[in-house]
Amino acid sequence: MIEEVRAFASPFYADKDIMHDLSHIERILVTLDDLIEKTSLDHDREIIEVAAYLHGFIYSHEEQIREFLQDLGIAPDRIRKILNVAWESQKESSPTTNEGLLLHDAHMLEGGYPFEIIKSLITGSVRGQSLEETMIYIERNLLHKGQCYSQAGKREYEIMKRRTIEIYQELNQGLKRKI
Repeated sequence: MIEEVRAFASPFYADKDIMHDLSHIERILVTLDDLIEKTSLDHDREIIEVAAYLHGFIYSHEEQIREFLQDLGIAPDRIRKILNVAWESQKESSPTTNEGLLLHDAHMLEGGYPFEIIKSLITGSVRGQSLEETMIYIERNLLHKGQCYSQAGKREYEIMKRRTIEIYQELNQGLKRKI
């Protein structure tokens, strides 16, 4: 089933920037494997993986996703859980299921410690923002925002956040920008 879901999801990522295309999902899944090794939460790996592929367009194509999953012959209760986990993976969510918690935390921890700020700098550039605009975005949306919910995720995210702030401050100092 995962290959069918990946094939279904691929066109939705085709026009996204390099930090949000299908490689984004692959990075999340690598991070997920690492996180699962550090936790003892019961979970359904297949639900998490399907939800991961759907996570980048659940907010715009939920009904189309539901129909696709129905066409695959997935039971209605399982479809509800997949959709719920895809929603719970969003950065602003507060997951209530183990699957959602694991996917959310993997999304937050994607790429490792320096990745959060690097991703923002690349995304800002791809979107045509000036460095100043990107720094303001980082200041307002990253430095003291977001959280993980699993114990392992919390530990990793605390380290990531410290690194993000350190890199941001060093970059700001190098640019002689006042915050």
